[in-house]
Formats: sequence, structure tokens, C-alpha cells
Amino acid sequence: YALIALGYTMVYGIINLINFAHGEVLMVGALTSWTIIGLMQSSMPGTPGWLILLIALLIAFVVCGALNFAIAGKERTLRDGEIVYLELVPVDPRSLIQGDYMALRFALAEALERKNARSDDAPREGEVRFADVALDVQRIAHLAGSGAPVRLRYRIRGGRVWLGTNAFFFEEGTAERFTAARYGEFRVDRANGEAVLVGLRDAALRPM
Repeated sequence: YALIALGYTMVYGIINLINFAHGEVLMVGALTSWTIIGLMQSSMPGTPGWLILLIALLIAFVVCGALNFAIAGKERTLRDGEIVYLELVPVDPRSLIQGDYMALRFALAEALERKNARSDDAPREGEVRFADVALDVQRIAHLAGSGAPVRLRYRIRGGRVWLGTNAFFFEEGTAERFTAARYGEFRVDRANGEAVLVGLRDAALRPM
């Protein structure tokens, strides 16, 4: 517990962000170490215990470091990212509300799919591309030509354009309030184009 508290203090002191995933990161490190120890004991019998422990700890440090780096990047985007709204398009009503999340589909994604379908250089499955978008006075994003002020990173997943998410999770029993959602509110990192969904807005761009 002291190490967990120390980790919280160091992270906040260095980057001025509270990492709420700190406990999960520690669990990932513990499970990584446990897995490596089990694999080495079964595949390398006779290896000294101290060496197995040392190797497991080093690998766990690398895994946790990479995970923390990714989390910190997301948190910076949430804190400093540019506000962008993406218009939602209707989805199959049978998949709109699934328990504690709402299925999402964005008009910009469909516009990109139509553009890619006409291109001789269409992106392949898993490939990462960037979309040039312009923002209107309400900061609603629309597909634009090259040189547009904002670039959004997307990838192809399952043959469809993936703009970071296709679902919005909410507290159980609150589904009714989100049925009027018309826009997704994102924070966009201008440096790498990564977009993080932070909430939903209604037709008047009021928070929901």
C-alpha cells in the first residue's frame, strides 16, 4: 500500500495528473511477473530462483512503463486536447442500447468510407490514416481537403473506419437520458491526431 501511495504521489508531482488506473497498472505488473515466473520454471528447470525473479521483474517494469506512457498520453489529451464535435448517425435500433453502453456511428466515418471507396489507394485492414477536417463556428468537424486545420487519426477495423471508439459507456439505469444524443464530444491531440471521446451532446450541443 505504501508503494501504491508513493506511485500516486510521484505521478501527480511530475505531470500534475492523477492516474486513476494506477492500481490496475500494478496488477498488470504482478500478473506479468507471475506469468513469466511460471513459464521460466516450466521451460527452464534448474534456473536459480533469484535469476527468474530478476528477469520477471525487469519484464514487468517494461510492460508497466509502456502502459503508463500510454495512459499519460491519454490523460494529456483529455486535459489539453482541442474540443471537436462529431455528428452521430442513426444505428440499428436493436444495437443502440446494449446494457450499459450505447453503440455509436459517426457521420465523418461514413464520409471517409465513401471517399476511400472511390480512391485507388484505399486503406487496408488495420492501416492507420489521417483525415483532414475543418471545424465550423460550433466546432463541429466536417471532412475537408488537404491542409485543413485539424487532422484526425483513424484506422480500418472490420472493414469500417474506426475513430477511436464505437461505444459510449454509462452508469446502469441512465440509458434514457442518452437517447437524444446527436454529437460525440472529443478531445483531439493536434500533435498526433488522436481523438478521445469524453461525452455526448444533444442537438443544441448541450452536455448530457
